[in-house]
Amino acid sequence: MKKLQIAALLVFAITSGCISSKTVMMTGPGGKINIAFNLVHGGQPVYSVIFSDTAVITEGSLGIVRADADFSAGLKLDSVTGPSEIIDKYTLLHGKKKEASYNGRQYTLHLTGNTGEAMDIIFRISDDGFAFCYKFPGSPDGLKYITAERSSFGFAEGTIAWIQPRAASKSGWNQTNPSYEENYLMEVPLATVEADTNGWVFPALFRSGSCWVNLTESWPARNYCGSHLAKGSAANEMIIAFPEMTEGYTNGSVLPQSKLPWQTPWRIVTMGTTPGIFAESTHGTDLAAPPPEGDFSYVRPGRAAWSWALMKDGSVNYEVQKQFINYAAEMGWEYCLIDVNWDKTIGWDKIADLARLAEEKKVGLILWYNSAGDWNTVTYHPKDRLLTHELREEEFSRLESLGIKGIKVDFFGGDGQSMMDYYQDILADAHRHRLLVNCHGSTYPRGLQRTWPNLVSMEAIRGFEFATFDQATADLVASKATTLPFTRNAFDPMDFTPVCFTKYDNNERVTGNGAELALAVLFLSGIQHYAETPHGMETVPDYIREVMRDIPVSWDQTIFLSGYPGRHIVIARRAQNTWYVAGVNAGEDPLELSLKVPFAEGISGTIITEGESPRSFSQDTITPGLSGRISVEMMPKGGFVMIFTPEFDLIRP
Repeated sequence: MKKLQIAALLVFAITSGCISSKTVMMTGPGGKINIAFNLVHGGQPVYSVIFSDTAVITEGSLGIVRADADFSAGLKLDSVTGPSEIIDKYTLLHGKKKEASYNGRQYTLHLTGNTGEAMDIIFRISDDGFAFCYKFPGSPDGLKYITAERSSFGFAEGTIAWIQPRAASKSGWNQTNPSYEENYLMEVPLATVEADTNGWVFPALFRSGSCWVNLTESWPARNYCGSHLAKGSAANEMIIAFPEMTEGYTNGSVLPQSKLPWQTPWRIVTMGTTPGIFAESTHGTDLAAPPPEGDFSYVRPGRAAWSWALMKDGSVNYEVQKQFINYAAEMGWEYCLIDVNWDKTIGWDKIADLARLAEEKKVGLILWYNSAGDWNTVTYHPKDRLLTHELREEEFSRLESLGIKGIKVDFFGGDGQSMMDYYQDILADAHRHRLLVNCHGSTYPRGLQRTWPNLVSMEAIRGFEFATFDQATADLVASKATTLPFTRNAFDPMDFTPVCFTKYDNNERVTGNGAELALAVLFLSGIQHYAETPHGMETVPDYIREVMRDIPVSWDQTIFLSGYPGRHIVIARRAQNTWYVAGVNAGEDPLELSLKVPFAEGISGTIITEGESPRSFSQDTITPGLSGRISVEMMPKGGFVMIFTPEFDLIRP
């Protein structure tokens, strides 16, 4: 089979005109993924990808343009190193699985440019996909500047996309964009996606024939900007694009600059025969940098009460926050988030009182901050307290002395290199003071939660709060629930702030109660901030409150059972010996599914779904047959949660 795949790739490379005597063939450990690399047109680097005999990327470009030299043309291939085996095992404190492993093959292509300087292109191929990056060897004799990256992904004809547009820098409310908060284009032909000036964000999802593809990148190691996608010159081509020049920290760099040696972030391509590969794989964190040495034992994943979601600014006062601390304690949740303007509406003295109450109740307090700077005009406070190391040390020391457990930092300014460094500056200083960090109005994590385990979540999604702002977003909650596990939430924590069993103040909630409950299992976040209020939680049956007390946020295992982006999804997650199976139907008609659940074969469990109306609940006992199959029906915009506690020997490895 392996020989057939390589032969097919060679035939494809020949017919596409990119074969030569120096074509480099690269293959993954399982032989499913094969990549052909070559230099064409006098030294332009290109690559093609075959997945299980399917041509997925027909011709992708490679290369870097530096201010002092062009490494995208006129190159010469000197040698190839590899394949070498890359094996890695690591632990994630929260997410779809705790114990992760990576097994890949690395190939290094050593090239020389017209100036005689060297550039390496490194490919890593595993059974889950492949990644590539660039490396410039040399001595640190001065800064080098990258002006453009020529990496592209030329998909096969007929490719379909699920992709999020990128907002222009300094646009939107108080100039807070880009913040990765636009609605996705859903299941559109890639050829029809326009060459938008602002581009398209990572992660992006594609279906090319029988192959599903997720594109993302790793977080830069303080030497690169965050990137996004733009439309290439070909109908089905996407290219790497850099931020706008207004996306830097005050007076900081936007485009990449570094001394040599210099390695760029990984471009990560995850591939599979079903979208379930993205729900189960850890490919996005497999390529992330490991954490620094130190004690991260204070990082405690959990659930949080949060008044602002439904009650907004007026709820940030002493009495309401006292109520929400008691609410978190009653629900057994680990945290309570106090949001904007607390420094004035509550004040430091009363915050100290609330911190003492929270400690008595075994609830950790999280306080909101404005990232400030000149990148937007937001007036919410406290602001200007995190801009420098000295200010952060002063502020974080005060928080640590009060027993505050974390901070939520809002309204960042884009993806420029200096802004990406600002995130890491905050995380590093917060770590010294044992503080958790959640970022809102932000970019997306890119695996940063592995490098800095105290990063518990990032927003970077048009989440629950927007559903309370406009009806169009409220109408999309169910379709997002069936898409985000394959896109934004595939590898990284996402602070969607789910679960509302009551109503929004201004808009109609279209999701059923079963679907809302399912979001607590489907969405991954190191701290899950629940939107429902104490009053709303009092209106649901006792068994719902019990489930909401028990649902964890850190999982040992995840299995994709069924789904199609934008239509429906069913995922099973295990914490210790308990399985939660959650599903959502985004369609307008009821949906009946036959699910194979081998981990619960012959074991009785509980299923919770909507009752006679979308705003009600129903609870029943459910027992899969000896074949390990079970039939479930979901109402339109509805969903369910099943709970099983089988014996460990029935759990699929």
